[in-house]
Amino acid sequence: MEGVPMPQINKLTPNLVVADVARSVAFYRDVLGFAIDATVPEGPPYVFASVTSGAVAIFLNAPEPAYAEYPAFKDRPIGGTLTLFIEVDGIDRWHASLKDTVKIVMPLEHKWYGVTEFAIADPDGYLITFAERDQQR
Repeated sequence: MEGVPMPQINKLTPNLVVADVARSVAFYRDVLGFAIDATVPEGPPYVFASVTSGAVAIFLNAPEPAYAEYPAFKDRPIGGTLTLFIEVDGIDRWHASLKDTVKIVMPLEHKWYGVTEFAIADPDGYLITFAERDQQR
């Protein structure tokens, strides 16, 4: 918009509504290697958690508090159509380490747009695409 200064965008953190925060924390921590930054409350059953890996952070929210804050979510299915796109180094090793423990929804393949990628589904149906750009390979 002309004449309106745009804010500096510093970070994007997906905020996912999940059926069971503890289950999602276990998946992101134990399967994908994320660290737990915070949980609310400190012990299960959780209503919120934050997990990180490098520069990537993901918030995990129980449905009830999320619906209270965002009423428009109430009639939407968990998992929806959101896809997380995460760039990694060592895509072949990463794929090999995950292929027998997660649901692969897109096979490892080189794409015409200069990345090698594959996608998995998390326990709530959110799709996570891991990709490595050609110059990193």
